[in-house]
Amino acid sequence: MKLGKPAIKRLAEMICGNIPFDHFPYRSSSQLTKFFFDLDLEYVHDGSTRSAWVQETLEELNEKNDSQEKLPSRDLIRVIILLVNPDYFLFDEKLNHLKAIEDVNKAIKSSGLILKQKFDGQSNVALLSGEFISTSIKETEVVKTITFAPSVFKVPQKEINNKLISVMMPFNPAFRGTYDAIKRVTDHMNLECLRADDIWENSTFIQDIFDLIYCARIIIVDFSDRNPNVMYETGIAHTLGKTVIPIAQSLSDVPSDLGHHRVLKYLPNDEGYRNLSNELYKRIKTILEEK
Repeated sequence: MKLGKPAIKRLAEMICGNIPFDHFPYRSSSQLTKFFFDLDLEYVHDGSTRSAWVQETLEELNEKNDSQEKLPSRDLIRVIILLVNPDYFLFDEKLNHLKAIEDVNKAIKSSGLILKQKFDGQSNVALLSGEFISTSIKETEVVKTITFAPSVFKVPQKEINNKLISVMMPFNPAFRGTYDAIKRVTDHMNLECLRADDIWENSTFIQDIFDLIYCARIIIVDFSDRNPNVMYETGIAHTLGKTVIPIAQSLSDVPSDLGHHRVLKYLPNDEGYRNLSNELYKRIKTILEEK
């Protein structure tokens, strides 16, 4: 396979260390030649514009067809790996290895590729298989990917809905005011808000819950009364990498394992519901702006 022209152009600027990629090492004419010589590639900079020359070199490597069908040529893969070699980013505060990996991932993601970090800090180019559904981690961050194959649920054949907020709470009339407080916020922000009892799409209730968690941008969980179902659903949301907003009427209801998470505490009365709506608005607004 071949990388697209935009990816090749960005990679060329990264190799040169040009703005906006000046957190990569800057490479002069002779250093560009050495960069390719280190890979046993005999490309000598001819004095032309650095980025244009590197782009032309990468395009030549991109045309090679000596690798697997779904990967670029071996030489181009070697160039990408060398580009993020951690040794290049030592002893210079202006350089940023993690940001460099993030930028490379942005460039190659459209071709279905990702950098996978190994235990020694080196990287390798691999296929970006599956669908990225995490919302608490940005796609450009360096993450370890896993193959997800649940036996209790079916993975929904649906798109992630970035306007959907799913609510996990006890199905008890006493929590009607809480749900209304959440709905006021989502309606004001032109977002969708659903609980599992709002839908009936599957033959099992737990599948409807899983679908809601899987497809949502944000999950609000109410730990009040230590409801075991809510605890279970929170575990699913965290495992799927979803952004979770915990709320509770009492902090003592929050499991000790989740004590390090910030919880919105509210009182079950008119003033408490208004305060909950205000705090949720601020939290949701911050999350959506981070996207």
